[in-house]
Amino acid sequence: MSSHFSRRSFLALTAAAPLARAVPQAKRIPIGLELYSVRTELAKDLTGTVTAVAKMGYEVVEFFSPYYAWTTDQAKDVRKLMDGLGIRCNSTHNDYRNLGAGLPKAIELNNIIGTKYIVMASSPAATTVDAWKNIAATLTAASEKTKAAGLRVGYHNHAPEFQPLEGTFPMAVLAANTPKEVMLQFDVGTCVEVGHDPVAWIESNPGRINSMHCKEWGAGPDRGYRTLTGEGDVPWLKVFAAGEKTGGVEYYLIEQEGTGGKYPELEAAQRCLANYKKLRGYA
Repeated sequence: MSSHFSRRSFLALTAAAPLARAVPQAKRIPIGLELYSVRTELAKDLTGTVTAVAKMGYEVVEFFSPYYAWTTDQAKDVRKLMDGLGIRCNSTHNDYRNLGAGLPKAIELNNIIGTKYIVMASSPAATTVDAWKNIAATLTAASEKTKAAGLRVGYHNHAPEFQPLEGTFPMAVLAANTPKEVMLQFDVGTCVEVGHDPVAWIESNPGRINSMHCKEWGAGPDRGYRTLTGEGDVPWLKVFAAGEKTGGVEYYLIEQEGTGGKYPELEAAQRCLANYKKLRGYA
């Protein structure tokens, strides 16, 4: 595994700029990493990268779409690796077809690696409410098929799902047209980017925000999604409070799309985790 994450870089984390005043948790929610955050390293060395992530202190990982190309033997090897590291994969990110014609393979692989949720992370372009209802129908049908396998279905939003559309917005359409057992995996930064209130969204969907992507967003040049978790414009303490009181959050996932070359992927993941721990009051 190739990495430029030096001891000096690690020690520098302790000198990071102060964050918002930490609030202790009554119940500690597991913190994980969406592995898209370290996608370059993962493609080069899956074993080494997952091991490095676990050693940082992450408790959960989320594999994204390339996992679907695994054989069952590869999935068993990944499960053995995670079990040995004491880390879990609670959910996977999937293309649209994985919840349609490709669902049997997704169920098989997810059962092997021990996940709970098969999440639709991308969907066909949809520009009308009816088109979004069709996506909701696919989620609903997949949810019915996964029940027997002990799995649940989820949907992961991006910014377009919170844009106005025909007097509503796509995430509201999906929520209204899927059963409550379909998780609404909340990507917080994309919601904040378009000016939607993340706390209001959580509170309007009690029990359905079972996992949350702690993706940061910050206004201004060279910020946006390059901003590390805890250093942008997301009101994290309010989001966490709403997620745990109302949303039904079971685990958090940090996602860092990239830092524009400021930090290597693994270092960015470590810095985001350090910031998260400060926010939660157990750094």
